[in-house]
Amino acid sequence: MRAAAHALTGIGVLTPLISTEIRGEPVHIKAECLQRTGSFKLRGAWWRLSSIPAEGRAAGVVAFSSGNHAQGVAWAAQRLGMPALIVMPADAPAAKVAGTQAAGAEILFYDRLTESREAIAARVAQERGAVLVPSFDDPWIVEGQGTAGLEIAAQYRAQTGRDVERIAVCCGGGGLSSGIALGAPDADIIVAEPEGWDDMGESLRRGEIVPVQPDPPATSCDALQTLRVAPLTFDILKGRGATGVAVSEAEVAEAMRFAFERLKIVAEPGGAVALAAALAGKVSLAGTVLLVSGGNVDPATFRRLAS
Repeated sequence: MRAAAHALTGIGVLTPLISTEIRGEPVHIKAECLQRTGSFKLRGAWWRLSSIPAEGRAAGVVAFSSGNHAQGVAWAAQRLGMPALIVMPADAPAAKVAGTQAAGAEILFYDRLTESREAIAARVAQERGAVLVPSFDDPWIVEGQGTAGLEIAAQYRAQTGRDVERIAVCCGGGGLSSGIALGAPDADIIVAEPEGWDDMGESLRRGEIVPVQPDPPATSCDALQTLRVAPLTFDILKGRGATGVAVSEAEVAEAMRFAFERLKIVAEPGGAVALAAALAGKVSLAGTVLLVSGGNVDPATFRRLAS
């Protein structure tokens, strides 16, 4: 992971650790919404793509994502001179589609309810001889995301003189949370997910992977609509004794308002769930860092949820 952090030097942003208060108690916010491309996803994308040998880059990469991983991969590929194709859901937020296109990637849309993005991406990668870059089920991706954990541990110690006790992390497939579990091994890890999409939390409670149940509720957290987590990320979190919490749509909206009004940052719905859990009293605050993991949200959606 130190190698991943070194590779990101001068590429990624050392995002701030913001101190604030919730219900009169001090708490810290790691603002990954201020990362390049608007989310933590650049970390894993850059580490994975920059690790591809020069002779293997001509055919490019294929990834699948609702938008944040897409933008991270597209940005990294453009700077490394590699073609990139991203499999994106047809209902992906316009801001994320535009950001992916602006970085020069080709987009192939699919229906998230009737088609498998994994199967589509695997087929296209095989046809092109390209490298498949999963959004979370990949050791390079986990290591890259874990560099945020290294930063949190160092920043918290520098600001407080103490070691961070717990870190609450937004969770879809678990790439970020499992990476942070490795990057900050002395902290308790809490994964936060939208209600009805809390399969990582449920899997951790049962001790085995369980998928999202059929007909899950609608959610504004497009970045966290992963139907099944991977053994790679689950095993890391299970081994670290991680726990999970779920938040409602109303709690997510309140967190977006809090981030904007109190912290002066824009959080997308999926990026606000850890903060939402803390505001709702579902996470202890003392000694805690909360991840705001992304800020890529359409203006109309932001106004609707955060007003």
